[in-house]
Amino acid sequence: MRTSLFALTLLLAGTAQAQEVRTDRGTLRGATAEGVASFKGIPYAAAPVGPLRWHAPMPVPGWTGTRDATGYGNDCVQARMPGDLANTTLPMSEDCLFLNVWTPRPRAGAKLAVMVYIHGGGFSTGSGSAAILDGSRLAARGVVVVTFNYRLGRFGFFATPALTREAGGGPTGNWALMDQLAALQWVKRNIASFGGDPANVTIFGESAGGESVSRLMVSPAAKGLFAKAIAASGGGRDSWPDLAAGEAKGLAFAKRAGAEDLAALRALPADKVQGGINLLNGDEAHYSGPMTDGRIVTGDTDALLAAGKARGIRYVVGSNSDELGFIPAPFLKGFVAKATEKLGAAADAVRTAYGSAEAYARHIPSDYTFTEPAFSLAGRQAAHGPTWLYRFGYVAEAKRATLAGASHATDVPYQFDNLAAAGGKPSPADMAAARLVADHWAAFAKTGDPGWARFDPGAQMLVISNNGSAAAPAGTPEIMAIAAARDAAKQK
Repeated sequence: MRTSLFALTLLLAGTAQAQEVRTDRGTLRGATAEGVASFKGIPYAAAPVGPLRWHAPMPVPGWTGTRDATGYGNDCVQARMPGDLANTTLPMSEDCLFLNVWTPRPRAGAKLAVMVYIHGGGFSTGSGSAAILDGSRLAARGVVVVTFNYRLGRFGFFATPALTREAGGGPTGNWALMDQLAALQWVKRNIASFGGDPANVTIFGESAGGESVSRLMVSPAAKGLFAKAIAASGGGRDSWPDLAAGEAKGLAFAKRAGAEDLAALRALPADKVQGGINLLNGDEAHYSGPMTDGRIVTGDTDALLAAGKARGIRYVVGSNSDELGFIPAPFLKGFVAKATEKLGAAADAVRTAYGSAEAYARHIPSDYTFTEPAFSLAGRQAAHGPTWLYRFGYVAEAKRATLAGASHATDVPYQFDNLAAAGGKPSPADMAAARLVADHWAAFAKTGDPGWARFDPGAQMLVISNNGSAAAPAGTPEIMAIAAARDAAKQK
């Protein structure tokens, strides 16, 4: 009798591990572990290959039977950066438009808050399937978590006059942003089947993903696809080149590749299109990156936020305390020179605000690129919707001897409460910091309030440091000086 009961228990436990959900294209079978169901490698758009290379995302063909969703799909083609925690060992392919879902209640009608993550990587590297982005621990807080891939590098951003004509007045060039929109549209159509509430979607992302978040907030193409947004280390004060500039670089690439028409361009081998583009190789003569295309991206984020184009969207925005501090001093000089050139005549006033030339040289690269943009975007959106500003400065205890502050992307495993996937052995204090950040993010998704005071005329923000979290003034003299210089330059 005991043997039969034991066998029955094993059978029921095994059954509990499998989970099926019906989407608009067919049925998926996922897996359950520790109370959270996961569904991986779900195609949200047709493979962008052959005639669909450099084409708006097309619908996925439906399937009969049950599709296995226990393994990740391909990564998008890229030149991976050595040592990047966002790397995977998954195959790379142009057939890469897959998403992943984690949910604690995989049933229709649960109406859980939904969190959709947009990965970083400079729009040229990265994956929604990286180990540090496993959504299990975040989903265990009572939210549905979605991650996804989007086309990268020259596959994701490429324009020519022929492509513009082919688009027939529709969006062109920013294929990666079209992928992001397609993933959000998939969420709107399907997430209720996984227990999510399509009317309560938060998008969040870091670096290029954070910039994507802010760009989508002000994009007419994204209207109605989400209600809340978290932009981490996304900059946002820069101007993207216009479509004509993108077309010129596209033509330069086509000439170099010896491809005279769209058919020839679409027949090029993937590695020739990719061309080694990553954060260290921008191929600037032949690659535009993201563009102000006039359809999805209609202008600069800061100006559009100030004009109320994201009215009503609840917004959390922030940066890390020492974004570029990991760059060796000799290499940092180039970043200092670039920021100084952009500040122009105001550089002396900004240098004075820092109090010394040494402090200016140490901090201006990070502050110009990330800290001041977060402050300024918060100020613009605060006039049109509830807004919160933060600064993440926690450094893992094992790294405090070598890092003076939180460098770029070190916050991502904390957002997912996923330090074990980041390597090393996290200390109890490290794990407590991760719980704190993930709790704030999940609370914002569920309630619309992350749990600290809103950004106000006094420019208050939350600082998460090695000593815990506390309110602090955001408008420090150096940040105010950078903001004043950039505002004045924009008005010219």
